Amino acid sequence: MESATEMAVMAEGDQTPARQPTPGLDRLDRIVGLLAEVPAAGLVLAEVAILLMGVFWRYVLHHPLVWSDELASILFVWLAMLGSVVALRRGGHMRMTAVVSMASPRTRAFLELIAIAAPLTFLMLVIWPSVIFAEEEVWVRTPAMGIVNTWRAAALPVGFALMIATGLIRLCRLGKPRDVAMALGAMAALVVVCTLLSPLLRPLENWNLMIFFVLGVDAMVMLGVPVAISFALATFGYLALTTNTPTLVVAGRMDEGMSHLILLAVPLFVLLGLLIEMTGMARAMVGFLASLLGHVRGGLSYVLIGAMYLVSGISGSKAADMAAVAPALFPEMRKRGAKPGDLVALLAATGAQTETIPPSLVLITIGSVTGVSIAALFTGGLLPAIVLGLALAALVWWRYRHEDLSGVTRATGREIGRAFVIALPALALPFIIRAAVIEGVATATEVSTIGIAYTVLAGPLIYRRFDWKRIYPMLVDTASLSGSILLIIGAATGMAWALTQSGFSSALADFMKDLPGGAATFMAVSILAFIVLGSVLEGIPAIVLFGPLLFPIARAVGIHEVHYAMVVCLAMGWVCSRRLSASAMTPPARSSASTRTKACGPSSAIWWRCSSGW
Repeated sequence: MESATEMAVMAEGDQTPARQPTPGLDRLDRIVGLLAEVPAAGLVLAEVAILLMGVFWRYVLHHPLVWSDELASILFVWLAMLGSVVALRRGGHMRMTAVVSMASPRTRAFLELIAIAAPLTFLMLVIWPSVIFAEEEVWVRTPAMGIVNTWRAAALPVGFALMIATGLIRLCRLGKPRDVAMALGAMAALVVVCTLLSPLLRPLENWNLMIFFVLGVDAMVMLGVPVAISFALATFGYLALTTNTPTLVVAGRMDEGMSHLILLAVPLFVLLGLLIEMTGMARAMVGFLASLLGHVRGGLSYVLIGAMYLVSGISGSKAADMAAVAPALFPEMRKRGAKPGDLVALLAATGAQTETIPPSLVLITIGSVTGVSIAALFTGGLLPAIVLGLALAALVWWRYRHEDLSGVTRATGREIGRAFVIALPALALPFIIRAAVIEGVATATEVSTIGIAYTVLAGPLIYRRFDWKRIYPMLVDTASLSGSILLIIGAATGMAWALTQSGFSSALADFMKDLPGGAATFMAVSILAFIVLGSVLEGIPAIVLFGPLLFPIARAVGIHEVHYAMVVCLAMGWVCSRRLSASAMTPPARSSASTRTKACGPSSAIWWRCSSGW
């Protein structure tokens, strides 16, 4: 019988009820899938081409393309929305399943239907305001290209409509008609009850923040509703039921949250991480490190720490890092007697250790929402990761100080030299990426395209590995993961706006400034706060919600913003490495857990090893 922890690491599709044989719905699902997947994959390629052209024209030809960023921003909103459709179709939106997994099979099956019915409820409520928002944008023209802004804003209603179609298909495929009707009826009844209670809620003023954004969001997250929908539905309910704010503001705030060009680094670095795994560049780096350290006690564990550090300097996705490194090391580590639980514990710990290594998606998000220099964050993130890596290395030394190496052969100098030559093009890539940002060749968004171009050339020409058949699935995977992340950012932006308009932001700022002890107390409270937020919301939505509130306070009390960013990242990264042991993980960690599980088949005990210091 599966434990609660093992159930918690399953993908959403693994917990849904058995599929009903529905040929007609399957055909319709494929049509909707193609309508979303093909354009999404094309948009990923288009973004790479546009940004790479911008770098080439500006740095090489000294003739900047003034329209490139504007076009990339317009296409980015479409990519975010179509990627959200793909993620919904695949069950890839970030959600917490720990509580749902502990319910009885019948209850769990019904809650899975609720987790689909809730997004449908929000989408049906917001689609008309999003249409009005797109119509209002007809009066706005883009400055460089001079086109009507409706072309960009139309991505929201189109994406919402495709998500409604996808959600209805999933409901019909996964549940019996009676259960589907009950799930939809429950959500409809909730909407009616909340509407009737509106006159009673308005006099409560800021107590409504507790009702909608604490109790409401927590309840939805615990029931397995996707995090993005939990934020968006709570925000929509708060504005519609307790204020006079037009509901089209929700669509506008979501559009603004997904329009930051710096966030385009998210899909591009995810794609780069997938490419280095496919081309064998990650395996080459691992092979070189293994030839250097494989003969010492705990050597392959040192290699894992170093490889995760190097690969994290290329990809912004921890799941992609783990998928690239683990398959190359785990088979040999198993041969040497390493236990699966120990392997995954170390892999989880290195995931937390490398949280601040550029191009970390959390660092990119911090720069986007707080205005902190991305280049400064990238520079400041290297040393904390080195310190944590040394701490992990000390633990490895203690753990494996009595390891039996009688069957291990030391690599010769010639073998090490050969491995170094093979790995050299791959080892150069992290330094190329950092140098391009620091020297001003490319922005933090554009630099990923340089890495992609480098990898596309190095794969077939140097490593003789480039599977063209995998390109389309990789592009779709990139769009899906990016859509799930960006929808959270859009929803969290709307929620943050509602909190600001309510006066909560200024009240929180005053409270934090008045804490006794000054900077030290503020830092301690921030660490505790982000540990809690990271365990519930995950890193990116927590940053979007509270970064704009807390970073100005940090500056006011004398804490350097880069220093504060590192502390925040590591507080949430620490939670990520321990979250699984408490069966309270969010789906980004679940995605990483799925990657780890495929690599070594862990049991639930491994998460307790993570929590107890291995």
